[in-house]
Amino acid sequence: MDTTHEVFNQPAPLVDYNLFDTNRPLRDALKFNAPALQTTQLHELGETLGSAAMQTHARLANIHTPQLHTHDRFGRRIDEVEFHPSYHALMQAAVGAGLHGTPWTGTSASPHVLRAAGFMLFTELEPSILCPISMTYAVTPALRGNAGVYGDWGPKLASLWYDPALKPLHDKPGVTMGMGMTEKQGGSDVRANTTQAVRDGSDTWGERYAITGHKWFFSAPMCDAFLILAQAPAGLSCFFLPRVLPDGTRNAIHIQRLKDKLGNKANASSEVEFHGASAWLVGEEGRGIPQILEMGTMTRLDCSLGTAGLMRQALGIAMNHTAQRNAFGKPLVEQPLMKNVLADLALESEAATALAMRLARAFDRQADAHESLMARLLTPVAKFWICKRGSPFAQEAMECLGGNGYVEEGGEGIMARIYREMPLNSIWEGAGNIMALDLLRGLRKGDAVAALAHELAPARGQQAALDRLADALPARIEAMASETEARCLAQDVALAVQAALLVQTAPAAVADAFCASRLGGDWGQAFGTLGAGTDFDSIIQRAQPA
Repeated sequence: MDTTHEVFNQPAPLVDYNLFDTNRPLRDALKFNAPALQTTQLHELGETLGSAAMQTHARLANIHTPQLHTHDRFGRRIDEVEFHPSYHALMQAAVGAGLHGTPWTGTSASPHVLRAAGFMLFTELEPSILCPISMTYAVTPALRGNAGVYGDWGPKLASLWYDPALKPLHDKPGVTMGMGMTEKQGGSDVRANTTQAVRDGSDTWGERYAITGHKWFFSAPMCDAFLILAQAPAGLSCFFLPRVLPDGTRNAIHIQRLKDKLGNKANASSEVEFHGASAWLVGEEGRGIPQILEMGTMTRLDCSLGTAGLMRQALGIAMNHTAQRNAFGKPLVEQPLMKNVLADLALESEAATALAMRLARAFDRQADAHESLMARLLTPVAKFWICKRGSPFAQEAMECLGGNGYVEEGGEGIMARIYREMPLNSIWEGAGNIMALDLLRGLRKGDAVAALAHELAPARGQQAALDRLADALPARIEAMASETEARCLAQDVALAVQAALLVQTAPAAVADAFCASRLGGDWGQAFGTLGAGTDFDSIIQRAQPA
């Protein structure tokens, strides 16, 4: 057979590299937020996650999606979700790295920062399996509202052992947890929930209830237990709901179907019904929303970290492609317009990393009044802004690859997978409007103006555009503290804090270009519209993944 052509000028994939060692912005963010932190664990994790073997697991877990089995072949109800072995390999890696429970073990001086960096690195490999990891991490503060349950479950929630089998707690070396809040009729308005909780006695886990109702979104249904919201006599309350009861029988949780989602394919998201399922009260009756929102605050941090990690992954793939692909006589990365696009993406990625890691530091230091208030303010700000920037970022990074970026090809098309994944973090745990409204609530919790002034003070006097925004923020907070302007305010606060962080942690080329574009008006609405005076080469060199 005649040969029609030779395949050349097609880049080799980005594989077998250390995700941590090559991520200069993340390393600098760690030095700034936790200068004494030992990073040996992150180096080892970065080496593992960048390997071809782990990338294969990520691909297989996404193309062999979870399968629901409501009954066994004899007609018995089992409500089990079957996963590909690669899913379990990824879960073991995440649990083994402590991404689900490290901050609660007291083994690090900056546990939330350490865990946040690992979570970002893992997101670059495969984000969707991190749903149960994130929820397990977030459940601990809320679960302390039931001392009996926490005493039994707490140690195993922090265990480095992953056991996917549905078994009683005493037979498992480690467990995972999820949550269920949303119902069909309410969505984010959980006060509209109709699921009912009826008193059913008490035992060593406290007050027991029978739960009847449904959840429209019930992520990771194969977790060992969940926190849910249901209507008790005193109002909406938080409950601990295990899959397997202490006597070894399965709880009356019926999985109706799995969601057919845009992305997040390796993770099972489900619709469930509760038919008199047994659950135990966490906290006080009628105080369910504040109780479970302790969990929501932690998972909102993970939304910011996850999108920042996806940005870094997309940027790395774009950098890898353009460095090897030639067009019009030279590599794409040397073409002036492509330089502008890549540098602009690099700025956005580094700013997202800086803000997400700063938020993680606030979680570590909440005994400090300023850090506690910054955690309250920056959680909705970071979730709103970083996640809002994710989808246009992924689209632009995909364009760097042209048609190859749009092709799935049996899961090999990682950029397409990133693009489908990006909208999720913006929606999950409260979409943009919910975050903007939460910022307004946070502004009433303390002297937000003084806290933001204190946060920006170390960067004052170095960037005129940042100084102007910092001077204007108090009036903007006063003028925009209404629902109509809340998104504008969230954006302004995010950009100001990002700029201040980059001034303190990044090279001058990065900080100058970010402030000139995002704050100074020298930037268009599309990526790749930085001013001609930008130091493109320095920014691109810093962001290279290898």
